[in-house]
Amino acid sequence: MSRGTVGRWFVAVLVASSVLVAGCAQSVDPDELPGVYRNGKTGGEITLDSDGTFTATDLSTDEQSEPADFHGTWDFQDSSFGGEFVYLNIAERDIGEVSGVQLYTRGGGKVAFSLPDGSWSLVLTKVSAQ
Repeated sequence: MSRGTVGRWFVAVLVASSVLVAGCAQSVDPDELPGVYRNGKTGGEITLDSDGTFTATDLSTDEQSEPADFHGTWDFQDSSFGGEFVYLNIAERDIGEVSGVQLYTRGGGKVAFSLPDGSWSLVLTKVSAQ
């Protein structure tokens, strides 16, 4: 394959990937975000409070970690490239530990708890308003 053909294929794959990622996210009203979100399989839970704080119970931040409780602040991000998401800034983390994660909106009261690089996620469903 010529260099130009490889380049066009790369661009096509990159564009298709970004469309798929953006298509996964659903537009959301930030005022409707506060509430309790739970994963029925693991029992893990995140509460987004209207004052911009959050608590997470029985969740791990990656596949290798044991579930833990953590807390911090949250902020809604309206991104035109990767869709809208809630950024969770985790308090009291040591150097080298994950200090932030994202909740991507999925519509229907669902969010996906994900690492920033998207390598792992857990879907949580809203069970009550806050």
